Order: sequence, then structure tokens, then C-alpha cells
Amino acid sequence: MNRQKWAVSSEIGLGGSMWTPEQLAAIGSIAGAEASIELTSFKQLYLSVPEERGEAVRQELLEHGLRVSPVGSYVKRLIACPFCRGAEEAGLELAKELDEAIADLPAPSPLKIGYAGCALGTSEPLLKDIGVVKMRDVYDVYVGGEPKGLKAATAKLLVSGLPREKVVPSVTRLIAVYQELGKKKEKFASFVGRMTVDGLRERAGL
Repeated sequence: MNRQKWAVSSEIGLGGSMWTPEQLAAIGSIAGAEASIELTSFKQLYLSVPEERGEAVRQELLEHGLRVSPVGSYVKRLIACPFCRGAEEAGLELAKELDEAIADLPAPSPLKIGYAGCALGTSEPLLKDIGVVKMRDVYDVYVGGEPKGLKAATAKLLVSGLPREKVVPSVTRLIAVYQELGKKKEKFASFVGRMTVDGLRERAGL
């Protein structure tokens, strides 16, 4: 039986990407008994259903306020912190803007982007391909985190002190450089190593 797979996530809000009981119940009801559900490490559920039901399932999930994304070599939905310092102080609105700008863009390899509203970094931004950290009234951007394997490493600082209005354009430029120069299936950490942090900064105009 051919199957279709979707990545399902909830909206970003206070508490991070929180699931309500109603949403989880809706996913199970919509997916049906023939579905399989996998919990990923980046706060999405991979939902696999028979191919002939794929589009109908996607539409129903959207109607329930869930976010439905393609699976594979795309930019994943933003992995955000709980915004424990409050929506305004931790930059919730910017996180939402960034998520809308980057989610589901094609990429040479799956790309994970993390956002933290303070230096505590509870979303582990330094273990993501690209990490954005709010530092009082400005933002630092890190690149090349690798959480798994023998080459596991924290991300390197690319640029610090960015004003709010430059965060989304800066991250989207980084993605554009990766789209242009990244090799097929080349992980972003390997791409950063090949380009070097200085070279990537120059190429992205940062």
C-alpha cells in the first residue's frame, strides 16, 4: 500500500509549541486506524496515511488549526523556547514572523532552526543548524550545530547584536546561500565547515 507522510505541528505560543488535548484527539480521529504516527526530535509529528487519503487528511488537519508541512529536505518549522520571560520580552512575535518566513522552504538537506528568547537557551539553539538567541534588545545568530554522532558540536557565533528588524532577513539570506551552494544531502554543519564561518558571513552579507 502506497502511503503519504505529513509533518504536523502546533502553533508557536507561550509555552513554545504546545499541543492541546483537543488537537491530539483530532489528529488520531482524522488519521484513522490505518495511520502511523512518529514523534520527532524537532517537535513535529510524522503522520503516515494511505496515499488515497493523504490530501483529505491534510485538509482536515488544517481546518483544526494545525500546521501541515512536507517531509524531507525542507526547512523545518521553528523550534522555539517556552517564552518563560513573557511574550514581549522573549520576542514571541518575532519568532512567529521567522517561522512564517522559513518554514517549508526547500533545502539540500533537512534544516532545523532554533529560537531562544534569552541566554538560557532552553530550545537548545546551539545544537541546531541555525540558532537565534535574544540578548536583551538584540539578537545573536549561530550556525553549524550538530547534536548527533561522533562529530557532535555546538554551533559557532556568526553575527552578534542584530537589531530585531534584521533577524528575519539575515536568516533567510543564510538559507538562500545554502540553497544556492549546498550540495545535495549535504548537512548544514558540513556546509558551514566547507564554507567557513567567515566565508558564510561574507557570502550572506552579514
